[in-house]
Amino acid sequence: MANQKTQRAGAWPRLRLEDWAETRDTLHMWTQIVGKIRLDHAPPANQWWQVTLYVTPRGLSTSTVPYGTGAFDIEFDFIDDRLGIRVSDGSRRELALESKPVSQFYSEIMGLLGDLGIQTRMYPRPNEVPVAIPFPEDHRHAAYDPYAARLFWGQLLNAHRVFGEFRSHFVGKASPVHFFWGAMDLAVTRFSGRTAPPHPPGGVPNLPDRVTQEAYSVELSSCGFWPGGGEEGGFYSYAYPEPAGFADQPVRPATASYRRDVGEFVLPYEAVATAPDPDRTLSEFLHSTYEATAELADWDRAVLEADPVHWEHR
Repeated sequence: MANQKTQRAGAWPRLRLEDWAETRDTLHMWTQIVGKIRLDHAPPANQWWQVTLYVTPRGLSTSTVPYGTGAFDIEFDFIDDRLGIRVSDGSRRELALESKPVSQFYSEIMGLLGDLGIQTRMYPRPNEVPVAIPFPEDHRHAAYDPYAARLFWGQLLNAHRVFGEFRSHFVGKASPVHFFWGAMDLAVTRFSGRTAPPHPPGGVPNLPDRVTQEAYSVELSSCGFWPGGGEEGGFYSYAYPEPAGFADQPVRPATASYRRDVGEFVLPYEAVATAPDPDRTLSEFLHSTYEATAELADWDRAVLEADPVHWEHR
């Protein structure tokens, strides 16, 4: 276990989906519960940015959530295998991250919040999954391998670093690098500033149309990483609305391709992890797919993008 816990943070961990699919699905439901707690208390933000989680040096966190005249946060600690709740009055609670059904995790965390005086209401079903088992009734998802969860967090750490550098090249409206628990993906999005056509209804399972309509209310180019789409997960990049000719644009690296069934450029995680320079390989994918969007959709790149020495003057 010592070697498992001390894997270098800068390495690109290898984790086959087939080796942790059950843990992934359990963790997905747990992050949905924690995300919905933040959703109940955080003030609204454009494109639903108030609901996301954030990569930390130990795992995933809600960041500071206001409550009454104080605040709290919740963090998945994948190093010590704990979920911690901290409150601004100095109180805190923890529960173990170990194999247990979603129903038990839900009962435990809601009980801890009650002990801390944090009253929370949520729609107790998951979103963006084909079968939405209510959390109090979900006994199906119960497997949890802490080592696999730690490797996944390591994947997120690496993606977060490269996404953050990519984001720095854009001075227009851009999202934080954040983790959407609905689809279990880490994402960063750039916006043209122009209003987008209404998103078609019914496109995402168990998700109200008002959510997608707000999320896609402005023209965008979005990229991300999720534990799907390849043997070890995958990176993606798409545009909304998709400009004519987007699917046929040449992008880098050569291992990237356009998937017409999902309307995205995709790059397998393993193609990045095994590259001589993984950071550069992923960066090429992010920049080239964005450029395809910006050129074909006639974004005002001179206004939206930073010149190469922009930050040197700050």
